[in-house]
Amino acid sequence: MSPSFSSRMHRGLLASTALLLAPLGCVTSSQAGAARDEAALRTDEPPRVKPKWGLVIHGGAGVISRENLTPEREAAMRAALTQALQAGHAVLAKGGRSMDAVTAAIRVMEDSPYFNAGKGAVFNHDGVNELDAAVMDGKSRMAGAVAGVHHIQNPIDLARLVMEKSPHVMMVGDGAEAFAQSQGMPLVDAKYFFTEERWQGLQRALEQEKAKGAPPAEQGQPSTQGLSPAQPSAPGQPPTPGATLGQPVTPAQPPASAPQPGHPATPAQPSSPAQLPTKGATPATPAQPVTPAQPQPGSSLTPGVDPITGDHKFGTVGAVALDMDGNLAAGTSTGGMTNKRFGRVGDAPIIGAGTYADERCAVSATGHGEFFIRYTVARDICARVEYQDLPLPEAANYVINDVLVKAGGEGGVIAMDRQGHVAMPFNSSGMYRGYINEDGTPTVAIFQQP
Repeated sequence: MSPSFSSRMHRGLLASTALLLAPLGCVTSSQAGAARDEAALRTDEPPRVKPKWGLVIHGGAGVISRENLTPEREAAMRAALTQALQAGHAVLAKGGRSMDAVTAAIRVMEDSPYFNAGKGAVFNHDGVNELDAAVMDGKSRMAGAVAGVHHIQNPIDLARLVMEKSPHVMMVGDGAEAFAQSQGMPLVDAKYFFTEERWQGLQRALEQEKAKGAPPAEQGQPSTQGLSPAQPSAPGQPPTPGATLGQPVTPAQPPASAPQPGHPATPAQPSSPAQLPTKGATPATPAQPVTPAQPQPGSSLTPGVDPITGDHKFGTVGAVALDMDGNLAAGTSTGGMTNKRFGRVGDAPIIGAGTYADERCAVSATGHGEFFIRYTVARDICARVEYQDLPLPEAANYVINDVLVKAGGEGGVIAMDRQGHVAMPFNSSGMYRGYINEDGTPTVAIFQQP
């Protein structure tokens, strides 16, 4: 298919998802300000000034409904996204590397209980948190990934260690944690990841599974490779996963308001509604909503349900960045699906599926991982930029809203090219996302419509 034919074929899709962002205004916490942010991240207009460098983040996609997201929680999540953008911007503004900006932004989201990564990771079927992450440097195409780790506070940092301090690309489970210790990275007690909201989310998922007559739990017993297995518990009580290699711990409890000695402190959370950016530009015409993807017929996979709101949501965090030297990087981190079994690993740590970067393009994905793996979504977008010479927004939009929708896959991506153009297409009703460039003004959005 020629680039010109492809361009004509898919140009009409741009109105719904192609996002070329313009630098915008100051700060407010009003609903009008939030609506302008939403509109700014839906505009089809190119930037008035081409950004020299910048950062894009996401915090997961799915059926995210306004009625299930309280104003207080929405404000807190916007504040966390803004904090992540500012952390990455601080790196880039000093001439730092895109990889440093990506990991700085993701670390903020991993430390927040609002996102399904790190501290806020969901529980698997056996009541254990299993964490995955990956990073990739566009200039060198070096990459690192970890999967199925249980005791790493910031999996994105361990993925980077795999990339920089080993000859490998991916490490999993106990081996990855042993490598972490060999590099001086401490393991944290499994109770660090416990949050009551995520635990209750698992209980609801188990109840739904039981009501549907799912296979018995003993088919999905956890591995005992050096860790104490999770023990059965009374309804509403957490299990007792191992804290360190070979050592059992007392049952996990909800995190105390003050950090416990010897354990990482729980990141401070916003105590009041976030101060949201006010944009001076006229909001763009809202894009038409995209019909959510339907599950693939016959699939036995059940996408996650947000344990807090009850919304159907794919929890992942990610970032892509372009630095002053024109180098791109991408990173993704996740706790996977609530109630997942059998050591399931999604697309986030798989290079080319949920995470990818080269000299032209960087992508981080969020969605139903099995589809992103099968269709190598992140690499497919960058390949269309490279081989078909498509504009990044057009390439990203086509893969998410044509290829993926036809396959029955749901989710979205954030992407950036070496010219500073940005794309954030998604085929669900919402995606937590944000953008910042050299002017330092963060812009965040959640919903499909302003």
